[in-house]
Amino acid sequence: MALLKALTFDDILGQDHLASPTAPLRVLCEKGALGHSFFFGPAGCGKTSIARIIASTLDMPFYEFNATSIKIEQLRKIFDQYKNALQKPLIFIDEVHRLAKNQQEVLLPVMENNNILLIGASTENPFFSLTSAIRSRSMLFELFSIENKALASLVEKALRASKLTIDDDAKEYLIASSGGDARAMLNLLEFTANLDTHITLKNLKSLRPNALSAGSSEAGVHYDLTSAMIKSIRGSDADAGIYYLARLIDGGESADFIARRLVILASEDIGNANPQALTLCTSALTVVSKIGFPEARITLAQAVIYLCASPKSNSSYLAINKAQKMINDGVNLNVPKNIQQQNEGYLYPHDFGGYVEQSYLEKELNLVDLKNIGFEAKMKEWLNKIKKN
Repeated sequence: MALLKALTFDDILGQDHLASPTAPLRVLCEKGALGHSFFFGPAGCGKTSIARIIASTLDMPFYEFNATSIKIEQLRKIFDQYKNALQKPLIFIDEVHRLAKNQQEVLLPVMENNNILLIGASTENPFFSLTSAIRSRSMLFELFSIENKALASLVEKALRASKLTIDDDAKEYLIASSGGDARAMLNLLEFTANLDTHITLKNLKSLRPNALSAGSSEAGVHYDLTSAMIKSIRGSDADAGIYYLARLIDGGESADFIARRLVILASEDIGNANPQALTLCTSALTVVSKIGFPEARITLAQAVIYLCASPKSNSSYLAINKAQKMINDGVNLNVPKNIQQQNEGYLYPHDFGGYVEQSYLEKELNLVDLKNIGFEAKMKEWLNKIKKN
């Protein structure tokens, strides 16, 4: 769909925070004051298009590379070509997070001297992989998945430009199945148009049987989806927990990894409010390691729903954090003699019906704060009862 290539900032879809007339990026560009910049965001959201528009707006020669195949000799040749020129080039590097350290070192001097304008793009946040020297000389801009409303307007524009017609259900699938990726949507439309100028759901699904998803292979998406699942379970939203579980599975995440995260959550966020949660999750970890996908998805779903429906308490998590902080701060208490290995003065609780008052700490500490939630409320009640007798 060559007719739909973005030529100006006004053509950029769904990134108003970068392309609107008052957006800082656009203002800097139109004033000729834009510095070295890095863009990151999901596939098909407009990163390369914005780089090309910047080159056009600034009237700069545009050189496009991919970090997976770029050669240092290629860069040096361009640097030499423009060494004494009045005009400097725009160097665009896609997948910039994959730049090797020696490649970054070659870029640094020309960035420092402003002999080039460097723009990088990535589906991951590149600042985690770039050297501090490059980061300090650059700006970072995030792009987002394109919303369905904006994709719908793009479809209408593409249909008019290409004189195509489309069924309503086909249009809905074309947009919804593209996962916010405008490039993927236009590619599917173009390929389907080669089958018939009237776009049907049947033809679309013959080329894309399933909806695209961000998956979890990219580090940023991986951590976002994992975080979303954990936070949804912590918030007792079973529907959200199951949805993000499905996203992780669909993205190729291992059953073992997911199960381990659930085991951690069972102690951190539920704990003694429902001690059975830890038992169930450790069982799930054993089960999924033995059977794997696709059946493991059922066991994981059972665990997620159980955790969502369990009362929540983080008292164990808070207690161990307090204790470790106290120790790291230099609070090292002596062990009372009665509980040292010599047993000098030790009172055996079972000889006193299960509990007897005696010293276990050199001074009193208040690390554990049991909550009035689930089984933990009963534990708190029992401890309070025996200490009052």
